[in-house]
Amino acid sequence: MKWIDYSSPETLSEALGLLNSYQKDAGILAGGTDLIVKMRANRVNPTQVIDIKAIPELNQININSNNDLTIGSAIPCYKIYNNSEIMNLRPELKDSASIIGGTQIQGRASLGGNICNAAPSADSVPLLIALGTTCNVQSINGERTIPLENLFSGPGQTVLEPNELLISITIPKKSNLSGANYIRFIPRNEMDIAVVGTGVSVIISDDKKKFESVRVSLASVGPTPIFVDGIDKEISGQEINDESIRVVSNIAKNASKPISDMRGTAEFRQHLCEVLTRRALITSIERAKGE
Repeated sequence: MKWIDYSSPETLSEALGLLNSYQKDAGILAGGTDLIVKMRANRVNPTQVIDIKAIPELNQININSNNDLTIGSAIPCYKIYNNSEIMNLRPELKDSASIIGGTQIQGRASLGGNICNAAPSADSVPLLIALGTTCNVQSINGERTIPLENLFSGPGQTVLEPNELLISITIPKKSNLSGANYIRFIPRNEMDIAVVGTGVSVIISDDKKKFESVRVSLASVGPTPIFVDGIDKEISGQEINDESIRVVSNIAKNASKPISDMRGTAEFRQHLCEVLTRRALITSIERAKGE
């Protein structure tokens, strides 16, 4: 049996110091719902487990004067969808936070952990990318901010340095005429992994008849979550109608790079990209209109 050291730092500086000392040999435990599973399967073998749950900076929810929302990386999912301030600002976060595992998992799992696990199928990521989320990262050498769509480098991999820690995520201010939605397709309730997931965010014009901005992100159809580039250029200023919705859905479908596996064929997944993007877009438009 391999010896593993465990620490539960109470300050950010202590945690960053440990992470800097162990780097690739460290395992970060926020909720543990991914780390412990990987350790049991011998997919990761840290010599030092650093439990970050008690660090104040990672458990804070901040809303600044511009109504930008910052969520600490260790805050469990249930505290997000049960927080009235968050739900008033960003009710769409419940779409993803409430379906990451079951109720017990949501009592431990955090959005930060779901992000850093870097699974192509991560349920929190597409919606957060669509909302323009940024990641606030820190090490003993300093701080930096990374757009979420640029965080992932491969399946289970991020661009974070071995001594860097995700402190929080920041979601920019919600426009008065904006709406967002995340939906996914799973083969059955017992296999709680998205075959395809789609996150959509829209901003519409004052008369509620035209698109001002559309952002789409996809899960489970590439080695990393996909931000569908080029939609704004194609659709900004266009009338909201069946044709423009079809254009957005087809752009998303063509941006996907799925493989065939036990959960579905590549062709089926591409078809789902079109269907789910269309449905999420329609829901987002309805929410932007206040319906």
